[in-house]
Amino acid sequence: MTTASMPTTGGSKVRVGVQRFGTFLSGMIMPNIPALIAWGIFTAFFIEVGWTPNADLATIVGPFIHYLLPIIIAYTGGNIVYGIRGGVVASIAVMGAIAGSDFLIAQFNSTLAEGEAPLGQVHMFIGAMIMAPLAAYTMKWLDSLWEGKIKAGFEMLVNMFSAGIWGFVMAVVGFYPIAWLVNGLMQVLSNAVNWLVEMNLLPLTSIIIEPAKVLFLNNAINHGVLTPLGIQQASEDGSSILFLLEANPGPGVGLLLAFTFFGIGAARASAPGAAVIQFFGGIHEVYFPYALMKPMVILALIAGGATGVTTNMLLGGALRAPAAPGSIIAVLAQTATGSYFAVILSVVLAAAVTFVLTALILRASRKRDLEAMAATDDAFGAAITQTEAAKGKSSDALGGLRGGAATAAGGGIEPAVMTERQIKNIVFACDAGMGSSAMGASVLRNKIKKAGIEDVTVVNKAIAALDGSADLVITQNQLTDRARQQSPNSVHVSVDNFMNSPRYDEVVDLVRDQHQDGQ
Repeated sequence: MTTASMPTTGGSKVRVGVQRFGTFLSGMIMPNIPALIAWGIFTAFFIEVGWTPNADLATIVGPFIHYLLPIIIAYTGGNIVYGIRGGVVASIAVMGAIAGSDFLIAQFNSTLAEGEAPLGQVHMFIGAMIMAPLAAYTMKWLDSLWEGKIKAGFEMLVNMFSAGIWGFVMAVVGFYPIAWLVNGLMQVLSNAVNWLVEMNLLPLTSIIIEPAKVLFLNNAINHGVLTPLGIQQASEDGSSILFLLEANPGPGVGLLLAFTFFGIGAARASAPGAAVIQFFGGIHEVYFPYALMKPMVILALIAGGATGVTTNMLLGGALRAPAAPGSIIAVLAQTATGSYFAVILSVVLAAAVTFVLTALILRASRKRDLEAMAATDDAFGAAITQTEAAKGKSSDALGGLRGGAATAAGGGIEPAVMTERQIKNIVFACDAGMGSSAMGASVLRNKIKKAGIEDVTVVNKAIAALDGSADLVITQNQLTDRARQQSPNSVHVSVDNFMNSPRYDEVVDLVRDQHQDGQ
């Protein structure tokens, strides 16, 4: 089923552009979160103020954050744009930015008078996010210039030397203008954050962050600004409060608990399950429809977020590394030594403030909401649809909420899957290729196993990673067109909800029938 897209206004185009930018940043950062966690563990145990100080193992911490993390982020970004070739060129390019930054800082420190504090290293996370797409896209463009014009037998020679030479050029670009730009940008951003901290204004960031989360603009803020600054701060101080500005699960769970006790209809029925998913699973998007159906509660989210930030400022709450996903489990795992009380209290107070204010808002409008529900109980379903539209894609976590709400208009079941192609390899595809597609693949894998079918593989991938080898690709409705472009020869199935779609039974029936015919 293909859904028609609505014309976008100027404001919508800007929002969608920011969302895409944030999605790209997230695509570079999220796959490398395990490396950030590993760095956080090294920091927690082995630095001088760690749990088990070890001067020898502590020598890993510096090179890990200064070289490894920016390089693998650059490789990931380059790979998204232009596969392995793009990743390799991007890695070479960011090495130039790292060296250029070190060179500029060394020059500046050499001019300081004796006794003045020298500048520390700038870690090229933002540099990697700039150099990766720049290097990969330009390499892709250069390859297109001589595609099909190389004499047979010289392809490997040209491919190897062209990538090496262009990597060299981009490393020089990274060394001079990009290193200078990123060093200056990091200085400006650091000064701005330090000013907010000194003026005790950091809680005001919740005025931007909480509404941005509901509109799916948080990736650009979190991965573009907060994560690089937080890592820079953590490398110097061992921890950073910036990791908690967006990841604190308190406001979200407070809102969902308020809907559990004071909501009505489908919203109230689905809120308890959503609270569990949000708080322990770290999937914050499940509370966004609740905020969209009652925009006034965004004020409660802002107040809760600001309360959490204030608590951490006053009591010294901080994390060693980013908490991703934003689960209470991930937050506690990354909490800095001596900060557990502050961090836990910040979550509890943020949840309590959001709960109380949301409850007041819901109680004040309860009579009007009940009258509206008497006319139609589709308000929550409409809010879910609005959330998916704001995000620019569907989600299994959001789709799971729809089970308690009215279905979206036009959401009928497509005709049964029909194909003569032998189905052996099924791929679930989503933007990141992790959370939602992994859960959908698990559901179908269990259905196929129960049907007694053994020689069919079901895996999950990012849409950008589709290589045309899949026999059947399953995507959510909003992503099917992109999947068809990536894998045009595959059979494509669209679903509304990755967790519970009747299309899965059609796929199982198709595969079973093919096996029976082949016997």
